[in-house]
Parts: sequence; C-alpha cells; structure tokens
Amino acid sequence: MTRLLSREELERELLAIGERQYHDLHPFHQLLHGGRLGHGQIQAWALNRFYYQVSIPVKDLTIMSRMDDHELRREWMQRVLDHDGLGPEGQVEEGKVGGIERWLRLTDGLGLERDYVKSLKGILPATRYAVDAYVHFCASRPILECVASSLTELFAPAIHRERIAGFEQNYDFANDSTLSYFRKRLDEAPRDVRFGLQYVLDHARTPEQQQQVIAALRFKTELLWAQLDALHHAYVSPGLIPPGAFVPADREPTRYSR
Repeated sequence: MTRLLSREELERELLAIGERQYHDLHPFHQLLHGGRLGHGQIQAWALNRFYYQVSIPVKDLTIMSRMDDHELRREWMQRVLDHDGLGPEGQVEEGKVGGIERWLRLTDGLGLERDYVKSLKGILPATRYAVDAYVHFCASRPILECVASSLTELFAPAIHRERIAGFEQNYDFANDSTLSYFRKRLDEAPRDVRFGLQYVLDHARTPEQQQQVIAALRFKTELLWAQLDALHHAYVSPGLIPPGAFVPADREPTRYSR
C-alpha cells in the first residue's frame, strides 16, 4: 500500500485486526468461557498466562529504556505500576495491588502453589518462546511499533467482561479475589489504549509507518493466538503435554517413545 490513510481509515484498519484475529475467537477461549474445561486445564491456562503477565512490566521497562522523551516515559510508567503494584507482595493496600499479585490470587484460588507458579517451571516451551519474542520485539523495533503492539488493549475489555461472566456462571473458583485482575483491567485498559491509540495515529505519518503499526498489532494478536494453540495442543487435543510441563492431577504424563 502506498496511499497515506486518514486517521479514521487507519483506526478502522487497526480495529479490523481485532475483529478478525483477536484471541477471544480462539477455540480454547470459547471452551474456557463456556464452562467446558476441567479444573486442571484451567490451572494450565492460568499457570502459562502468568509468564505473560509477569513479563509485561519487563516489556514496558524495555520500551521505556529506549524512549528519549521524559514525558512519554512518565506516561508509560503507569503501565509498570499497574502490574508490579506499589509495595512488597502481601503487604500492600488494596488500592495499590498490582496485576501480578491479582493474577497470583487467581492461581491461589485454583489450588496452585505460589512458589511453583512463580518458578515458571511448568510453563509450556511455546509459551516461553512466544512471550520472549514479544519482549525481544519491544527491545528491537521502533518505539512507534512497540506502542502499536500494545493496542490489543482496544479489544481487551470485551474479553474481560466475557471471562468474568463465563467464570461466574460456570466455575466454583470464581469470586471477588480470583476475578479481581479482570475487573481491574476493565478500568486500566481503556485508559492505556486512549493514550496508545492517540500516539499511533499522531506519529504514523507515512504509508510505510502506517503499514508498520498495522503489522505490529497483527504480530501481537498472532503471539496471543500462538499461546492458545500451544495450550489447546497440550491440554485439550491431542493432549500431548511436553516433557517438564505442568501435568494436572487428573492426567497421566504423556509418554514419548524414542
């Protein structure tokens, strides 16, 4: 494409990516939200997703380290605080609890030991590679593309509302504590995306830059999709859990022959 899109056209192109390929369309999420996964399968999802959650502030600090504009760094810092929180684990006022602690409350409620979750020992190899690829992307690509990759937040509130409703309706572990991450993100994600979208629309000033931000957002949605592909393959169908990965209590380890 060589034509410069208007701001409205570029925004429509970005929104269309979510409509086509955001991970709320993935079969694994449809099973998860529809109450059709067993307890161990949900444990596996929450355990693997924790690596993504704990890597988000690493990704954001990586981006900040490359920002020359101190005002931009100050704006972006809020994302780090949203996830890391303000104070040591277990000793923070409720209003200052970060997303990582809130996710650990989910894994607590699912019966996973915190030390095991935080060790990252049970995550799938594909989870590690996908998340690490995102951090690497944000360490190597132009700031404009890094900001654009964060725009999956455009689509996040809808999936959080769907998840809250599905969990409350279908699963015994759902309560104020285990769902607190998703409820908090209903406020945080729209705030973040207002800034991120404005930044992208303001700074994608050439056809090449516009195509780069579209590609960056596609990369991020594909990364999220790939994580669910791996979960579905390991814990749903065909159910082949890689050696060393988390094995639910109701499953036998996969036996691989040489």
